Amino acid sequence: MRDLKITSSSIAAFPLLRQTGFALVSVALLAACSGGEQKKDMRGAPEVGFIVVQPASVPVAVTLSGRTVAFETSEVRPQVTGVIVKRLFTEGSMVRAGQPLYQIDPSLYRAAVNQASADLASARATAEAASAKADRYKPLADMEAVARQDYIDALATARSAKASIAQNAATLDTAKINLRFTTLPAPISGRIGRSLSTVGALASATQADPLAVIQRMDPIFVDMQQSAADLTALRRKLAAGGVNPGSTQVHLRFDDGSEYALPGTVQFSEVTVDQDTGTVTLRAKFPNPEGLLLPGMFVSSVFDQATDPNAFLVPQNAVQRDFDGSAYVMVVGADNKAARRKVSAERTQGVNAVVTSGLQKGDKVIVQGLNGLKQGTEIKPVASTTAQTVAPPSGKKGR
Repeated sequence: MRDLKITSSSIAAFPLLRQTGFALVSVALLAACSGGEQKKDMRGAPEVGFIVVQPASVPVAVTLSGRTVAFETSEVRPQVTGVIVKRLFTEGSMVRAGQPLYQIDPSLYRAAVNQASADLASARATAEAASAKADRYKPLADMEAVARQDYIDALATARSAKASIAQNAATLDTAKINLRFTTLPAPISGRIGRSLSTVGALASATQADPLAVIQRMDPIFVDMQQSAADLTALRRKLAAGGVNPGSTQVHLRFDDGSEYALPGTVQFSEVTVDQDTGTVTLRAKFPNPEGLLLPGMFVSSVFDQATDPNAFLVPQNAVQRDFDGSAYVMVVGADNKAARRKVSAERTQGVNAVVTSGLQKGDKVIVQGLNGLKQGTEIKPVASTTAQTVAPPSGKKGR
């Protein structure tokens, strides 16, 4: 190895080398910074897609839980007491009004009719005799051949006999009605359920349970429950002109999410509030020709209870939420800068959010390129229908 010789001239050269190194590092840093700024300038403002919003008449749809109720319900009850000797229908079948359903033993009631008929004949015979006697006493009383009091008594007996005829006639009518009640007809047309009494059972006019139940299910009712507070708020909006009355047409949804094919109509709402639930009952009527809807089913009812004439439909992805849950959208502001706008969007319709306040006609709501977009960011707005070119990140090649 050579020996390293350090001279005075080499020592003097160290500061110069150190200054030269610092200068080179500074030039490199400046070149890097200027290159970054150049890339940023070349990149330019981010491109965003927007839509121009216009007010529209948007229905205020409500979904209420409900239960199906038979259009008509009738309990088959005996009106006389006796043993059931026949059942004249098939359980679960359709019956028509007036169709015989049960036969109660009519023996005692037929005998009562015969007795009442005989009593009526006897009363008529008695009345004839009493009337003839009164007619015979009248001229004799005028000639004072008989006492006047005897004539008056005979006349009273004749009138009493006529009244007895009316009483026995009424008894006969009652006996005939009771005899007719031994055959129990269907009060209404509809589908009858199972028989709650069998042949040989004793039917009583005072029994607690019916013999069978008939339900008319075409059409059918659906009783819906709505919060009294929501209904009151809606009525206030209608009174103030904030919303317009909606349609009375109702659609049903089953538990599996499928819809009932035939729409119904709202008939009325109750005038009282349920004290236990704080709800008001609304009733709708639906056609049910195939009997798909059965009484007692739970369903969801959807209908347009009102219409908002000045709402805006905005894609749901354009509506963002703050930490407090309040909604806002980004719009194209002055000088092509992004502006944050607070809105009220409490409900949706399909893929859109329904904005009821915070927007004006002609506002340009940003619906594309929202990722990382902030208030005051300079943007390049284009219509949302324009195809956007998505460039790969800086320094990386697209695959």
